[in-house]
Amino acid sequence: MFLVRSIFWLTVAYMVIKPGVDFADAANSLSSQAVAAGTQVVAEQVQNIECDTLQCIGGKAVLSAAMQSSSAIGTPMHETPIASPVPFPRPRPDRAG
Repeated sequence: MFLVRSIFWLTVAYMVIKPGVDFADAANSLSSQAVAAGTQVVAEQVQNIECDTLQCIGGKAVLSAAMQSSSAIGTPMHETPIASPVPFPRPRPDRAG
């Protein structure tokens, strides 16, 4: 029975995720839409806060500035060149054998 269930679910997964399907574009557009929607919701909530103190007004200003600046993310870790933390020894001279 275990083998039959495994074959069934693997077949279903294969039918849903077929080989050769490119998910890169769908993932990028979906994530950018999700980030934009989340940013909009947070910005609306920050604007709804009523402030009486200078500290609260400053906090709102900082949050508003943080939400406005959409700085691009740098290079991912897997694309950065790896610098060796340990120096390699110099090659032996030819006369040393």
